[in-house]
Amino acid sequence: MYKSFLFLVMFSSFFAMSCKKEGKVGKDNSLNIFSLADDISLGKQVVAQIDADPAQYPQLDEASYPEAYTHIRGIRDKILNSGLVSYKDQFEWRVKIIHRDDVLNAFAVPGGYMYFYTGLIKFLDNEAQFAGVMAHEMAHAARRHSTDQLTKTYGIELLLAIILGDNPSQAAQIAAGLAEGLSSLAFSRADENEADEYAVKYLYVTEYNAPSLADFFTKLGNESTVPVFLSTHPSPDNRITHINEVWQGLGGASGQLLETEYAQFKASLP
Repeated sequence: MYKSFLFLVMFSSFFAMSCKKEGKVGKDNSLNIFSLADDISLGKQVVAQIDADPAQYPQLDEASYPEAYTHIRGIRDKILNSGLVSYKDQFEWRVKIIHRDDVLNAFAVPGGYMYFYTGLIKFLDNEAQFAGVMAHEMAHAARRHSTDQLTKTYGIELLLAIILGDNPSQAAQIAAGLAEGLSSLAFSRADENEADEYAVKYLYVTEYNAPSLADFFTKLGNESTVPVFLSTHPSPDNRITHINEVWQGLGGASGQLLETEYAQFKASLP
């Protein structure tokens, strides 16, 4: 009885916070009732599970690969400095590189924690393509797609328990779901289209060629086997058209590919 009453009080508190401006970033039909602090707390719970499982998530050591981390953080900072990314100062925007050359994937955890597989980095041709992928993942975090989807999948009470640190095994399951794109946690087509749109907007005011995200999807689509990134995301055909339409709507100006710089980034990896 007391526990149910306590949950009701906490639910009401979270719902009230979600009605503030910070909770309005996202789609109009969002079921996300959690605050920014909840996003960050949940993200930390999931990150702790990822950090505790080096066999599943073999992250490159920053001390051993300083050049790689300097480079990837430089790309991140260019996107953040666009001035268009919501919660630029509230989220940590931590980037980690996972050493798996056989995986073409990237994913973001609530609160702005991002992971990029070496297989994906080495697969791409230039820095603009990679910046497009990073901007896409940043948009998922900034638009709070993860906690929206997690609310629908797990329900409010269970997600609240994870946020409070009471269910680490479930946090580990969420980590796996985000990394592997399990169907129950896969973003909706609307989420993916919104992340693509905002990625183009972020990049358009940087030095990068904004529609290079479309080149990335074209390259993935030419693979003989279905990459993880496509198996967990909607078909790229309409997305490529949408990306180019957003770019043209912004003015259609071209940016840089930065192929030489990206080759140096790839060379700094094991």
